[in-house]
Order: sequence, then structure tokens, then C-alpha cells
Amino acid sequence: MLPPGRRRPRIGLLGGSFNPAHDGHRHVSRRAQALLGLDVVWWLVSPQNPLKPTAGMAPLAARLSRARAVAGHGAIRVTAIERILGTRYTVDTVAALKRRLPQARLVWLMGADNLIQMPRWHRWPALFHALPIAIFDRPTYSHSALLCPAARRFARYRRRLRDPARLVDCPPPAWAWIGGGLHPASATRIRDSGGWGRPDGRMAEGRSET
Repeated sequence: MLPPGRRRPRIGLLGGSFNPAHDGHRHVSRRAQALLGLDVVWWLVSPQNPLKPTAGMAPLAARLSRARAVAGHGAIRVTAIERILGTRYTVDTVAALKRRLPQARLVWLMGADNLIQMPRWHRWPALFHALPIAIFDRPTYSHSALLCPAARRFARYRRRLRDPARLVDCPPPAWAWIGGGLHPASATRIRDSGGWGRPDGRMAEGRSET
């Protein structure tokens, strides 16, 4: 699954339920590739997020199929690798990937909303110590995310880089805030619209997002 031609490939990891995948995921992935100088972004589709109920969760096969259709770009790889690794929590998945891919430079990609929720994650501080983290702004979350407990706890490790691509080479703990380029798509709104809706994140049947 490694891209050819580089001694130390640069891989972004975007984890989640992808219930469903939408254009916002692709938008963040493409921005990450451009700004962080990544060879590839892996979408780690979770068989079952420990923090989310099974009710309303589409079958893994359906979420993978949708994600592959939405990704649509050769530099985005969709995988349910946690089934192979036998891991359930993000920190364990990352540790397993680092063991399997010692030659790769890995960076965790996440939205600002997930930074706020991060203290609920299993052994979440260990994730900051495992690999660099790029946090992408999301509509309405900018202020609250930068003041949340996780951001405050690791405030001294925030890297304000003129060249965001340098983040991937920073020894952890290291994280950067990637502002701008906001995208309105939301998996929750797509589900609440009465179905998986459209890959571009618009509401089904002409419904508005508000």
C-alpha cells in the first residue's frame, strides 16, 4: 500500500466511521496532500467507532463502497485496515502501523470538531506522542477548538510553521492548526436529511443545511 519512488513516503491518516463519506473528507484530504506534501492519504474506515452507537451505523461494506466512490483520486486510499491489525482504538492502530511501516513518515489528520472530543478517546495523550497531528478548521469550531482541553494541554507543542509541509518531519509531540478552506459537508446532516444524500454534502430533496 506504499507509494513507489520515495525512500520515506509521507502518509496522511484520516480515521473515522465515514458514515457516510462525503466531499468534505475528500476536500480535507486534497488540502492535506497539497499543504503537507503528502504522497498519499489513507482513509481508515472504522469497523465500529467505540464512541458511537451501532444503531444508525451503516454496514462496513457499504461505508467502504461509498468511501471509494467519493475518494475518486489515486492519492486517496480507502482501507478497513483495523480488521487486519485487530485494533479498535486509534492509538493502537497508529502504533501497529508504525511497526509495520517504519520507513514511512506518518501524520494524523483530523477536524477541529474531533480535537474537542479527543479527551474521550482511549489513551488520547499517547496519540500526540506517537506522530505529528494536523488539525483542519471546520465551520463554527475555530474558537472552541483552540480553547479545548486537548489544545491547552499540548499548547507548547503547537507548531506555527510558514511551510506546513515541515510538520510531517517534526518529532512528536507536534501539531499544527490548518485554517481556511472550510467545507460545509457534515455526515450528521447527511444522515439527518433522511439518507446518505449526495457525496458533495448537500442535503437530499433540496433541504437546506440550517
